[in-house]
Amino acid sequence: QVQLVESGGGLVQAGGSLRLSCAASGRIFSINAMNWYRQTPGKQRELVASITSSGSTTYVDSVKGRFTISTDSAKNTVYLQMNSLKPEDTAVYYCNMGIRSSIISGAVSNYWGQGTQVTVSS
Repeated sequence: QVQLVESGGGLVQAGGSLRLSCAASGRIFSINAMNWYRQTPGKQRELVASITSSGSTTYVDSVKGRFTISTDSAKNTVYLQMNSLKPEDTAVYYCNMGIRSSIISGAVSNYWGQGTQVTVSS
């Protein structure tokens, strides 16, 4: 079994910064891409940033230049550094990882964190 635990959300004024963390624990052989999504009420979950096992990153246009995704592979942890925050960044942020649990099976399962609220006041 694998569990993802997020931390770091909160309330911040526009222009401020927050750092989200997501740590994976349990039966982990390897981790494929790590992702951060966000969701606001009534809207679909949006992919914000991704990082592959080789370190390649991608971002949605609205956060480019402001958000940075990074990992600590030794800790099975992914981070999202969010700078110059805007009210439109307000959402529940979810981490997501594709994790292979077995050294024998190549199967990769998709896991989600519990979500953390980020609120940016104007």
